[in-house]
Amino acid sequence: MLKQRVITAVLIVVALLAAIAGLSPSQLSLVFAAIVLLAAWEWSDLSGLQGLPARLLYVAGIGGLIAATAMHLGFYDSLNPLPVRDVLVAGCLWWAIALLWVKSYPASAGLWGSRLMRLFIGVLVLLPTWVALSYLRAMQNGAWMIVMLVALVAAADIGAYFFGKAFGKAKLAPAVSPGKSWAGFWGGVLCSLSLMAVLWLVWPAGMPVGLLPMLMVAAITVLASVLGDLLESMIKRHRGIKDSSHILPGHGGIMDRVDSLTAASPVFALGLMSVGWQ
Repeated sequence: MLKQRVITAVLIVVALLAAIAGLSPSQLSLVFAAIVLLAAWEWSDLSGLQGLPARLLYVAGIGGLIAATAMHLGFYDSLNPLPVRDVLVAGCLWWAIALLWVKSYPASAGLWGSRLMRLFIGVLVLLPTWVALSYLRAMQNGAWMIVMLVALVAAADIGAYFFGKAFGKAKLAPAVSPGKSWAGFWGGVLCSLSLMAVLWLVWPAGMPVGLLPMLMVAAITVLASVLGDLLESMIKRHRGIKDSSHILPGHGGIMDRVDSLTAASPVFALGLMSVGWQ
């Protein structure tokens, strides 16, 4: 199983780096849209939709929202950062609500546990993710922005694993994800902050933003990535399943791989806007 996980992870990283390096911003935006639609297919099952027509209709609805949002924001014409910011703010506000629901689970299930509410949550999770990733790629040196985001989330995951394994006694959210610990959480934060400090020091020609603001961006990005993971764990626990699908050998589904990014992406993009990195 470990060998299979490693092989799949390497293939995912290679494919991502190749797409980032070889595709134009608009082309990569379409790739992100395809990934989001695959995630929407899995989310339809997490929401409790049954039957092929209903699930396909949900995916088509997400696709229609992506297309309408792309036209409204000018992704394929002249990108307007102001409405992009509004979408990112709305996405971040949603994650603030999600935090309250995760902390109060299982009592909170009375608020979001219905099929309709879970379908709506899928929109709030997936659409801002696509907007954030597409905006990041459209920025100057946007390819490096996406690499930075993925690296921060990966550093948080790695730090959480090793610190949690070594020191994890107090549980972070036992009702949602019993395997996560406070030690792992703080270890992940430490690793991501350390990575950001190194990137700031070695960035070609220097970052246009000071070290302290970038450390703040890294910190809130890591906090959001943990929340994204916990939210999907909560939805899966409510649904009674372990993985969102079995499309990725050794890893489960698309949502199981991008759950942290769904929360981290809009927070990271809005954080960069807030500190003046356009």
